[in-house]
Amino acid sequence: MKHGILVAYKPKGPTSHDVVDEVRKKLKTRKVGHGGTLDPFACGVLIIGVNQGTRILEFYKDLKKVYWVKMRLGLITETFDITGEVVEERECNATEEEIREAIFSFVGEYDQVPPAYSAKKHKGERLYKLAREGKIINLPPKRVKIFKIWDVNVEGRDVSFRAEVSPGTYIRSLCMDIGYKLGCGATAVELVRESVGSYTIEESLNVFEAAPEEIENRIIPLEKCLEWLPRVVVHQESTKTILNGSQIHLEMLKEWDGFKKGEVVRVFNEEGQLLALAEAERNSSFLETLRKHERNERVLTLRKVFNTR
Repeated sequence: MKHGILVAYKPKGPTSHDVVDEVRKKLKTRKVGHGGTLDPFACGVLIIGVNQGTRILEFYKDLKKVYWVKMRLGLITETFDITGEVVEERECNATEEEIREAIFSFVGEYDQVPPAYSAKKHKGERLYKLAREGKIINLPPKRVKIFKIWDVNVEGRDVSFRAEVSPGTYIRSLCMDIGYKLGCGATAVELVRESVGSYTIEESLNVFEAAPEEIENRIIPLEKCLEWLPRVVVHQESTKTILNGSQIHLEMLKEWDGFKKGEVVRVFNEEGQLLALAEAERNSSFLETLRKHERNERVLTLRKVFNTR
Protein backbone atom coordinates (compact mmCIF):
# COMPACT_ATOMS: atom_id res chain seq x y z
CA MET A 1 0.00 0.00 0.00
CA LYS A 2 1.48 3.33 -1.06
CA HIS A 3 1.05 6.59 0.83
CA GLY A 4 1.68 10.00 -0.67
CA ILE A 5 0.73 12.60 -3.24
CA LEU A 6 -0.31 12.22 -6.88
CA VAL A 7 -0.03 15.11 -9.33
CA ALA A 8 -3.20 14.47 -11.34
CA TYR A 9 -4.53 16.13 -14.49
CA LYS A 10 -8.23 16.99 -14.40
CA PRO A 11 -9.70 17.25 -17.91
CA LYS A 12 -12.61 19.54 -18.79
CA GLY A 13 -15.98 18.18 -17.68
CA PRO A 14 -15.43 15.99 -14.63
CA THR A 15 -15.53 17.49 -11.14
CA SER A 16 -12.57 17.33 -8.78
CA HIS A 17 -14.52 14.71 -6.81
CA ASP A 18 -14.88 12.62 -9.99
CA VAL A 19 -11.08 12.47 -10.15
CA VAL A 20 -10.96 11.34 -6.51
CA ASP A 21 -13.55 8.64 -7.22
CA GLU A 22 -11.56 7.38 -10.23
CA VAL A 23 -8.41 7.03 -8.11
CA ARG A 24 -10.40 5.29 -5.35
CA LYS A 25 -11.82 2.83 -7.85
CA LYS A 26 -8.54 2.05 -9.58
CA LEU A 27 -6.39 1.81 -6.44
CA LYS A 28 -9.13 0.09 -4.42
CA THR A 29 -8.81 2.42 -1.44
CA ARG A 30 -11.30 4.85 0.12
CA LYS A 31 -8.56 7.07 1.54
CA VAL A 32 -8.23 9.53 -1.35
CA GLY A 33 -8.79 13.30 -1.34
CA HIS A 34 -7.83 16.41 -3.27
CA GLY A 35 -5.95 19.55 -2.26
CA GLY A 36 -7.99 22.34 -3.84
CA THR A 37 -11.07 22.25 -6.08
CA LEU A 38 -10.82 22.88 -9.82
CA ASP A 39 -14.03 23.97 -11.59
CA PRO A 40 -15.64 21.38 -13.94
CA PHE A 41 -15.17 23.66 -17.01
CA ALA A 42 -11.46 24.03 -16.14
CA CYS A 43 -8.61 21.59 -16.62
CA GLY A 44 -5.12 21.18 -15.21
CA VAL A 45 -3.21 20.25 -12.09
CA LEU A 46 -5.12 18.68 -9.20
CA ILE A 47 -3.14 17.49 -6.17
CA ILE A 48 -4.46 14.15 -4.90
CA GLY A 49 -3.63 12.59 -1.52
CA VAL A 50 -3.59 8.78 -1.28
CA ASN A 51 -3.95 6.87 1.99
CA GLN A 52 -1.91 8.76 4.62
CA GLY A 53 -1.13 11.35 1.95
CA THR A 54 -4.65 12.71 2.61
CA ARG A 55 -3.37 13.94 5.98
CA ILE A 56 -0.93 16.41 4.42
CA LEU A 57 -3.27 17.92 1.80
CA GLU A 58 -3.82 21.01 3.98
CA PHE A 59 -0.25 22.08 3.24
CA TYR A 60 -0.81 21.91 -0.53
CA LYS A 61 -3.85 24.17 -0.35
CA ASP A 62 -1.56 27.00 0.79
CA LEU A 63 0.67 26.91 -2.31
CA LYS A 64 0.69 29.55 -5.06
CA LYS A 65 -1.05 28.60 -8.29
CA VAL A 66 -0.51 29.59 -11.93
CA TYR A 67 -3.44 29.76 -14.35
CA TRP A 68 -3.88 30.45 -18.03
CA VAL A 69 -7.30 31.95 -18.74
CA LYS A 70 -9.21 33.21 -21.74
CA MET A 71 -12.05 35.62 -21.01
CA ARG A 72 -14.68 37.20 -23.24
CA LEU A 73 -15.33 40.89 -22.72
CA GLY A 74 -18.93 42.11 -22.76
CA LEU A 75 -20.37 38.72 -21.78
CA ILE A 76 -21.84 38.30 -18.28
CA THR A 77 -23.07 34.94 -16.96
CA GLU A 78 -24.48 33.81 -13.64
CA THR A 79 -21.40 31.74 -12.83
CA PHE A 80 -18.74 34.12 -14.29
CA ASP A 81 -17.79 31.26 -16.65
CA ILE A 82 -19.02 29.97 -20.00
CA THR A 83 -21.15 27.20 -18.42
CA GLY A 84 -23.53 29.67 -16.79
CA GLU A 85 -26.71 31.22 -18.06
CA VAL A 86 -26.07 34.46 -19.95
CA VAL A 87 -27.32 37.41 -17.91
CA GLU A 88 -26.30 40.23 -20.23
CA GLU A 89 -24.22 41.05 -23.31
CA ARG A 90 -22.70 44.47 -23.78
CA GLU A 91 -20.53 46.31 -26.24
CA CYS A 92 -16.88 46.68 -25.22
CA ASN A 93 -15.32 49.79 -26.70
CA ALA A 94 -12.07 49.68 -24.72
CA THR A 95 -8.82 49.95 -26.67
CA GLU A 96 -6.15 47.26 -26.39
CA GLU A 97 -4.09 49.63 -24.27
CA GLU A 98 -7.01 50.20 -21.87
CA ILE A 99 -7.63 46.45 -21.64
CA ARG A 100 -3.99 45.76 -20.80
CA GLU A 101 -3.94 48.60 -18.28
CA ALA A 102 -7.05 47.23 -16.55
CA ILE A 103 -5.60 43.70 -16.38
CA PHE A 104 -2.25 44.77 -14.94
CA SER A 105 -3.95 47.06 -12.40
CA PHE A 106 -4.96 43.94 -10.45
CA VAL A 107 -1.36 42.88 -9.72
CA GLY A 108 -0.96 43.11 -5.95
CA GLU A 109 -3.53 42.61 -3.20
CA TYR A 110 -7.23 43.32 -3.54
CA ASP A 111 -10.54 42.35 -1.93
CA GLN A 112 -12.25 39.74 -4.09
CA VAL A 113 -15.87 38.57 -3.75
CA PRO A 114 -16.20 34.80 -4.37
CA PRO A 115 -18.70 33.90 -7.11
CA ALA A 116 -22.10 32.66 -5.87
CA TYR A 117 -21.57 29.48 -7.89
CA SER A 118 -18.44 28.16 -6.20
CA ALA A 119 -17.24 25.32 -4.00
CA LYS A 120 -16.96 27.63 -0.99
CA LYS A 121 -19.20 26.76 1.95
CA HIS A 122 -21.75 28.90 3.81
CA LYS A 123 -23.04 27.34 7.05
CA GLY A 124 -21.91 23.91 5.87
CA GLU A 125 -23.53 24.10 2.42
CA ARG A 126 -21.67 24.53 -0.88
CA LEU A 127 -22.46 27.90 -2.48
CA TYR A 128 -23.23 26.32 -5.86
CA LYS A 129 -25.85 24.09 -4.21
CA LEU A 130 -27.50 27.08 -2.55
CA ALA A 131 -27.35 29.04 -5.81
CA ARG A 132 -29.10 26.24 -7.71
CA GLU A 133 -31.86 26.37 -5.09
CA GLY A 134 -32.23 30.08 -5.75
CA LYS A 135 -30.57 31.08 -2.47
CA ILE A 136 -27.83 33.48 -3.54
CA ILE A 137 -25.49 34.16 -0.63
CA ASN A 138 -23.21 37.17 -0.90
CA LEU A 139 -20.04 36.33 0.99
CA PRO A 140 -17.82 39.11 2.30
CA PRO A 141 -14.80 39.97 0.13
CA LYS A 142 -11.60 38.05 0.76
CA ARG A 143 -8.15 39.60 0.48
CA VAL A 144 -6.26 37.82 -2.31
CA LYS A 145 -2.95 38.49 -4.02
CA ILE A 146 -2.11 38.48 -7.71
CA PHE A 147 1.68 38.03 -7.74
CA LYS A 148 2.12 38.62 -11.45
CA ILE A 149 0.30 38.64 -14.79
CA TRP A 150 1.99 37.98 -18.13
CA ASP A 151 1.42 36.69 -21.69
CA VAL A 152 -1.53 39.04 -22.25
CA ASN A 153 -3.04 38.48 -25.69
CA VAL A 154 -5.93 40.58 -27.02
CA GLU A 155 -7.95 39.29 -30.00
CA GLY A 156 -11.09 41.39 -30.27
CA ARG A 157 -13.38 40.53 -27.35
CA ASP A 158 -11.33 37.46 -26.40
CA VAL A 159 -8.43 38.19 -24.06
CA SER A 160 -6.04 35.64 -22.55
CA PHE A 161 -3.32 35.90 -19.91
CA ARG A 162 -1.39 33.97 -17.30
CA ALA A 163 -1.55 34.80 -13.61
CA GLU A 164 0.27 33.59 -10.49
CA VAL A 165 -2.09 33.93 -7.55
CA SER A 166 -2.48 33.28 -3.83
CA PRO A 167 -4.56 30.36 -2.54
CA GLY A 168 -8.29 31.08 -2.52
CA THR A 169 -8.19 33.36 -5.58
CA TYR A 170 -11.03 32.86 -8.05
CA ILE A 171 -9.89 33.47 -11.61
CA ARG A 172 -13.54 33.70 -12.68
CA SER A 173 -14.00 36.59 -10.25
CA LEU A 174 -10.75 38.20 -11.41
CA CYS A 175 -12.04 38.14 -15.01
CA MET A 176 -15.35 39.64 -13.96
CA ASP A 177 -13.60 42.32 -11.92
CA ILE A 178 -11.45 43.24 -14.92
CA GLY A 179 -14.63 43.42 -16.99
CA TYR A 180 -16.31 45.66 -14.43
CA LYS A 181 -13.31 47.96 -14.48
CA LEU A 182 -13.67 48.26 -18.25
CA GLY A 183 -17.41 48.89 -17.88
CA CYS A 184 -18.51 45.89 -19.94
CA GLY A 185 -18.17 42.82 -17.73
CA ALA A 186 -16.32 39.64 -18.69
CA THR A 187 -16.66 35.87 -18.44
CA ALA A 188 -14.00 33.15 -18.27
CA VAL A 189 -14.40 30.87 -21.31
CA GLU A 190 -11.31 28.67 -20.86
CA LEU A 191 -9.25 28.00 -17.74
CA VAL A 192 -6.13 25.89 -17.21
CA ARG A 193 -4.37 25.44 -13.87
CA GLU A 194 -0.77 25.10 -15.03
CA SER A 195 0.92 24.61 -11.67
CA VAL A 196 0.43 24.23 -7.93
CA GLY A 197 3.60 25.25 -6.14
CA SER A 198 6.41 23.47 -8.00
CA TYR A 199 4.10 20.79 -9.46
CA THR A 200 3.40 21.43 -13.14
CA ILE A 201 0.90 20.31 -15.75
CA GLU A 202 3.74 18.63 -17.69
CA GLU A 203 4.22 16.09 -14.90
CA SER A 204 0.50 15.55 -14.22
CA LEU A 205 -1.30 12.28 -14.96
CA ASN A 206 -4.80 11.87 -16.41
CA VAL A 207 -6.16 9.18 -14.08
CA PHE A 208 -9.13 8.48 -16.38
CA GLU A 209 -6.72 7.26 -19.06
CA ALA A 210 -4.11 5.62 -16.81
CA ALA A 211 -3.96 2.02 -15.64
CA PRO A 212 -3.98 1.34 -11.87
CA GLU A 213 -0.30 0.34 -11.97
CA GLU A 214 0.68 3.62 -13.63
CA ILE A 215 -1.27 5.64 -11.05
CA GLU A 216 0.38 3.73 -8.21
CA ASN A 217 3.84 4.19 -9.71
CA ARG A 218 3.32 7.97 -9.97
CA ILE A 219 2.49 8.44 -6.27
CA ILE A 220 5.14 10.63 -4.65
CA PRO A 221 6.00 8.90 -1.33
CA LEU A 222 5.48 10.77 1.93
CA GLU A 223 9.24 11.02 2.44
CA LYS A 224 9.54 13.17 -0.71
CA CYS A 225 6.52 15.36 0.01
CA LEU A 226 6.49 18.77 1.71
CA GLU A 227 10.16 19.32 0.86
CA TRP A 228 9.78 23.07 1.51
CA LEU A 229 9.32 22.33 5.23
CA PRO A 230 12.40 22.08 7.52
CA ARG A 231 13.69 18.58 8.29
CA VAL A 232 14.97 17.00 11.51
CA VAL A 233 16.46 13.54 12.02
CA VAL A 234 16.00 11.64 15.27
CA HIS A 235 18.10 8.76 16.54
CA GLN A 236 16.82 5.42 15.27
CA GLU A 237 15.98 4.18 18.77
CA SER A 238 13.46 7.01 19.14
CA THR A 239 11.33 5.70 16.24
CA LYS A 240 8.99 3.52 18.27
CA THR A 241 8.40 6.07 21.03
CA ILE A 242 7.52 8.79 18.49
CA LEU A 243 5.17 6.46 16.59
CA ASN A 244 3.52 5.77 19.95
CA GLY A 245 2.93 9.48 20.44
CA SER A 246 5.82 10.54 22.69
CA GLN A 247 6.78 14.19 22.34
CA ILE A 248 10.24 15.02 20.99
CA HIS A 249 12.93 16.14 23.41
CA LEU A 250 16.37 17.49 22.59
CA GLU A 251 18.28 14.26 23.31
CA MET A 252 16.23 12.47 20.62
CA LEU A 253 17.54 14.75 17.84
CA LYS A 254 20.55 13.75 15.75
CA GLU A 255 20.56 16.64 13.24
CA TRP A 256 18.29 19.41 12.02
CA ASP A 257 17.72 22.18 9.48
CA GLY A 258 17.22 25.76 10.54
CA PHE A 259 13.67 26.48 11.73
CA LYS A 260 11.76 29.03 13.77
CA LYS A 261 9.49 28.59 16.75
CA GLY A 262 5.96 27.76 15.55
CA GLU A 263 7.12 26.32 12.21
CA VAL A 264 6.01 22.84 11.15
CA VAL A 265 8.95 20.48 10.58
CA ARG A 266 9.24 16.99 9.09
CA VAL A 267 10.60 14.35 11.49
CA PHE A 268 12.64 11.49 9.99
CA ASN A 269 14.53 8.60 11.55
CA GLU A 270 18.03 7.58 10.45
CA GLU A 271 16.58 5.13 7.88
CA GLY A 272 14.88 8.03 6.09
CA GLN A 273 11.34 7.11 7.21
CA LEU A 274 8.99 10.05 7.75
CA LEU A 275 7.68 9.56 11.27
CA ALA A 276 5.74 12.74 11.90
CA LEU A 277 5.06 16.40 11.39
CA ALA A 278 5.73 18.47 14.47
CA GLU A 279 5.60 22.08 15.60
CA ALA A 280 8.82 23.70 16.79
CA GLU A 281 8.77 24.85 20.42
CA ARG A 282 12.06 26.73 20.03
CA ASN A 283 14.12 28.38 17.31
CA SER A 284 16.70 25.90 16.03
CA SER A 285 19.44 28.41 16.85
CA PHE A 286 18.65 27.91 20.55
CA LEU A 287 19.09 24.11 20.51
CA GLU A 288 22.88 24.26 20.82
CA THR A 289 22.48 26.45 23.90
CA LEU A 290 20.13 23.86 25.44
CA ARG A 291 22.57 21.09 24.60
CA LYS A 292 25.51 23.04 26.05
CA HIS A 293 23.65 23.44 29.35
CA GLU A 294 22.42 19.81 29.25
CA ARG A 295 18.79 20.87 29.31
CA ASN A 296 16.81 18.02 27.73
CA GLU A 297 13.66 20.05 27.07
CA ARG A 298 10.79 19.27 24.73
CA VAL A 299 11.66 20.95 21.44
CA LEU A 300 8.99 19.65 19.06
CA THR A 301 5.28 18.97 19.62
CA LEU A 302 3.74 16.26 17.46
CA ARG A 303 0.96 17.29 15.05
CA LYS A 304 0.64 14.21 12.83
CA VAL A 305 2.24 10.76 13.16
CA PHE A 306 2.69 8.48 10.13
CA ASN A 307 2.92 4.77 10.92
CA THR A 308 3.20 3.43 7.38
CA ARG A 309 4.99 0.15 8.09
